[in-house]
Amino acid sequence: MLTFLIPTAKELNQPKTAQAGHLPKGMPAVLHTLTAQSPAQLATALKLTPQAAQAELARFQAIKQEKACVSPAFELFNGLMYRSLGRDSLTADQLNYLTQQVFITSALYGIIPFDYPIAPYRLDFHSSINITGKSLKLYWRPFYDRFAHDHANAPIISLLSSEFTQVFSKGGQENWLQIAFKEETAGQLKTHSTISKKARGAFLQACAKANCQTPEDLKNLNFDGFHWQAELSTAQLFTYVKKNCPADH
Repeated sequence: MLTFLIPTAKELNQPKTAQAGHLPKGMPAVLHTLTAQSPAQLATALKLTPQAAQAELARFQAIKQEKACVSPAFELFNGLMYRSLGRDSLTADQLNYLTQQVFITSALYGIIPFDYPIAPYRLDFHSSINITGKSLKLYWRPFYDRFAHDHANAPIISLLSSEFTQVFSKGGQENWLQIAFKEETAGQLKTHSTISKKARGAFLQACAKANCQTPEDLKNLNFDGFHWQAELSTAQLFTYVKKNCPADH
C-alpha cells in the first residue's frame, strides 16, 4: 500500500464544528512554547503584525485548551492543491482511499491523517520559534523520522516542498518516490509553483480514482493533461508532463 505525504496550505477555510480537537503526540510542547510568548514576541517569530499576533495567540490558547473549532484537515486547508482535489465530487471509496493513505505534514500538528480534525493556525517551519532549545525542524525531526520508519515497508510518495522534506533526516528518505510536474510548450519544459500545486491535487484525485497501490500503478495515470514520462523518470523520481500548444499560453 502506498503512503502519500503532502504539505499544508496557508489559505484556510472556516472550521465547521466546535468539536474539540485532540492534540497529537509532540504537539503540546509546541503549544506550551507558543502560548508562553508575548504578542510582541509572537509577532517577531511568526512575522505578523501586532494585531494578527494577538489574534493568533488567542487561537493557540484555544487549541491548547482543546476548545477550538475544528474541521477535517483536507477541508480546512484551501490552497491550490486542496482545491484541485475535487473534494466535492469524491466518492465514498475515493475519500476512504485518501483518508487511509494520505498524510499531512504540519509545523503545529506533526504528521496527521488526511481527515484529522484540526483548528486554523498560522505556523510554518520558517518561524523562529525554539521548542525545548531546538528549532521547529529539529524538534519535529524525531517524530517525522519515526513516521518514515514505521512506513518503511512500502514506498512513501512525496509531494512535499523542500520546507517539509528537510524536516526528515536524509537517511530516512531512501525508499521515497518523489513526484515532479512539468509543462511542455514548443519543446520547452517548465515548472513553477502554480503548476505543481494544482497538479498535486489532480494527481491525488487520480490516484484515488484508480486505487493506486504500487509505483507501477502510478505510471498509468492520466490527469489534467499530465502523463508519466519514462525518459524523465528514475526509480526515485517520477516526472509527469503536460504538453501545451503554443496558443495555450
